This record gives sequence, structure tokens and C-alpha cells, in this order.
Amino acid sequence: MSPGLHRGEKIAYQMAASGEQVTYQALNDKSNQAAQLFRRQGLQPGDGIAILLGNDVRYLQICWAAQRSGLYYTPISVLFQTAEIEYILDNSDARLLVTSTQHLATLGQLPADLLVYLVDADAPWPAWDAAIAAEPAVAITDECEGAEMIYSSGTTGQPKGVRFPLQRAPLGTVSTLFSTRVKLHQVNNKTRYLSTAPLYHSAPLRYNMMVTRLGGQAVIMEKFDAERALALIQTHQISHSQWVPTMFVRLLKLPAEVRNKYDVSSLRYAIHAAAPCPVDIKHQMISWWGPVLYEYYSGTEANGSTAITSSEWLAHPGSVGRAIHGELHILDDADKPLATGESGTVYFANGSDFSYYKDPAKTAAARSSQGWSTLGDIGYLDAEGYLYLRDRKSFMIISGGVNIYPQEIENVLINYPAVADVAVFGVPNAEFGEEVKAVVQLLEPATASPDLAQQLIQYCRAHLSHAKCPRSVDFMVNLPRHPTGKLYKRKLRDPYWAGHGSAII
Repeated sequence: MSPGLHRGEKIAYQMAASGEQVTYQALNDKSNQAAQLFRRQGLQPGDGIAILLGNDVRYLQICWAAQRSGLYYTPISVLFQTAEIEYILDNSDARLLVTSTQHLATLGQLPADLLVYLVDADAPWPAWDAAIAAEPAVAITDECEGAEMIYSSGTTGQPKGVRFPLQRAPLGTVSTLFSTRVKLHQVNNKTRYLSTAPLYHSAPLRYNMMVTRLGGQAVIMEKFDAERALALIQTHQISHSQWVPTMFVRLLKLPAEVRNKYDVSSLRYAIHAAAPCPVDIKHQMISWWGPVLYEYYSGTEANGSTAITSSEWLAHPGSVGRAIHGELHILDDADKPLATGESGTVYFANGSDFSYYKDPAKTAAARSSQGWSTLGDIGYLDAEGYLYLRDRKSFMIISGGVNIYPQEIENVLINYPAVADVAVFGVPNAEFGEEVKAVVQLLEPATASPDLAQQLIQYCRAHLSHAKCPRSVDFMVNLPRHPTGKLYKRKLRDPYWAGHGSAII
């Protein structure tokens, strides 16, 4: 269950734009060389490294080197601000950083004992390629399983590091959740996987590591482009792929003649997560691609998970599935169980244990009095145990004492033909406390106008109770959305609350 078991000239992965290919032999050799470097620099099982890169051809080699060395490896988003990156480097206790000249230039003072390697050969710091080339391409003598240590995307505050206990388990030892996902999505050595998102996010990183652990082949997009993704499916006869709902929106808003010229019949599993998918959008995707959409609900914390097939979803539209890892519970604010159909905070019992590194207060806040854990989402269960998500608890709008869930409104507005993306949140209202605001990204930004804003409000009122609809609409050229699909709603909302001293999400 490591790249060492798949030696040979079979392609492990290739980069979509550059076409650069890495064989299993090369992946095995280079991860062994990097593991040797880690040991020579004094890194022992339980220590950590950090990676600050885009989708670089070296990324999985670095991760596999840490995985087989018993290390924690922390991927850092290149979209994080300087203060966030510096916080993660300090908070994670990383002893070594692999990055590029471009990204290093954005940082200030680094931890004094941090070893830095750059993928740029002409940089003044040690060059990563040269450093590992000097090491033997043989396995270290004390190989054991490491783990990713990923920080939340900071959409609701300071990034939180999710840390799982390491057992120094023999290489090849995998978690129950890993085995469940392999079975659920039938990943094996024949899998041809399209990776559409940044490797510094938990889902694409974990699935690429899964595919290479099992001997499949991955095609990794350096940057997502809707039409290019369709072309890659056709060219590489992709069997498995991974998406977020915003990618589906971009695919569906391609001209029909563009969508229809690509053959996507090789797809067997179009896996999606990260945010609830609008019902209309998912109906259109299933109509186009067939019943190959497989949704799951989980988080970086991996404390629990649900899953749902296309056929199940068509019978339970809007659901994110039933529990496949852990047990679902819906609790009120006093940690009392709620009845079927009643909305409350979603908790998992008997899932995977985790902690937020160096933050016992946030770790405790994610637990109920029963010891169950939550990601902070609001949802409800139907009579068959299917989970339906309403929104993040921190995003809920309370207007005149009424709870309003932005996701419901966003799911309506995204279907308006001119809309490319939308965010809904609460802004101050002297009488009701909060009122509903929509900020919209248009397919054609130049068409923004007060008249279009009113059309969007009327469109929403035709589909939802007027109390839920925006009182006003603002336009933005690009919403601050992470490539993984997460929206930095706090950055949109904070300016409206400046001077009001509340509602920080």
C-alpha cells in the first residue's frame, strides 16, 4: 500500500498543462531520496514539514516522502495571506519548508530554525531537486506511516490545524475511512483519475494519495478550466473525477455546442463535496453525465462522513446522504437530540478522533456534552436517515428573530442565467438586527446595473418567501472564492459590519 509496491514504468500521474509524466519508479525513487534527506536533516517520526506550492509536479513526491517517513506534512494554500502563512508555519511546528522563490518573497521573518528548500534551481536557498538528487534512492530503514496535517481554509477565522494521532504504523497501514472510500468509489489500479483542484486542499490531496497508493493513474490540472476539464476526460478516458459545485455551475454555463462536443462516457464516478450542490444544478449534471455523481459530506477533520449515489439522490433530492463513517446526530443548542425533520447542529459519534493543534478551546468547542464532534453545520435528518444541510451555523442570518439560511437563497440566485457566482449574508438593520444582502458575480460584469439588481430580487421572490429574499444586491467582478469551492464570506461581510461591532463570521 505504498508507491514502492508499484515499481515500474507505469505512469503514476501527469500534469495536465505541461504534460510532464511521473512513473511509479520515479515516484518511488524520488520519495525515497526525499525521505533520506529528511532523516539526514534530523527529522524523526512525529516531526513536521510544510509545502507552499501550487500544483507542482513535485508535490506528490514530497507528500509521499513524508508519508513513508512517519512525518506530518502540512500543505499551505498559496492564496492565504502572508499573516496566515506565517501563522501556520509557526503553529504547525514545521521544521522544513518546500516552496518557490515567488511564494517565499511574500513572507516576512521565518522561524529561525526552519529549513527552506526551493524548487527554483537558481534561487539563493538550497534547491530541492539538487538536494534530493544527492541522496540514495533506497528506502529508509525505519519507514512508517505519516499523515497530512491540513489547516482549515480560514473562511470563518484563523486557520485551524487538524492533527490526527500517529502510531508509527508499518507502511501500508490505512484507516477504516480510507478503506471505506476505496470500496465506495471502487478505486483500484485501473482507475484513471482527473484531479481538478489544488493539491493543498484535503480532498484532492487525499484522493491523489489514494490513487497512487493503489496503483492507478492521475491527471492533475494545474488550474481548473471548465472546457479543458471536459477535453481531459475525453483524451485520457477518465473513470474517476472530483469536483465542487461551483465547477458544475461553470460547466453548465458553457455554450451547449461546447458541452456537447466532448465524450464523457468513460466517467464512472464524478465525486463531489465541499459544499451542498444546488438541487437544480445537480439535476442538470445527472441529466448530462448520467447517474455517475457521487456526493459525500465530510471535512478536513474527517470526524465522520456521509455519502449518496445519484439514484439515492434522485429519491432524496438535496440530501448529502447517510452516514458511512460515524453516527449522525442532530442536536439543539443545549445538546438535546432533535426529532426527524428538525434542524440543528450536525454531530458525528464514533467517527475519527482529531484535535485542533495547540487549540484545546476550539477542540472542546467542536464537541457536544456527549463527546460527539461537529464541523459547525446546520442540518436535519429525514425518516430514512438521510442528511440535509441548511448552512454553516456561523453564516445563519437572524432577522427579526427569524432564522434565514443563506445557502437556500444562493441556490436560487445561481440559476439566474446572468449569474456566475453569488454570496448571501446578513448586514445591519436597525429594526430587525440583520437584513439579507446578496453580492453577485456576473458572467458579464459590464451588465451590472440597479435594474438588474431589482430583477434578481424579483427572481428570488418568485421562488422563496419574501422574508428570505435580499433587500439589496451588490455586484463584484470576482467573489473571494477559494479554488476548492470555499467562499471567504467573512471578507465580504466584515466591511458592512464595520462600526457595528458584531456578526463576525
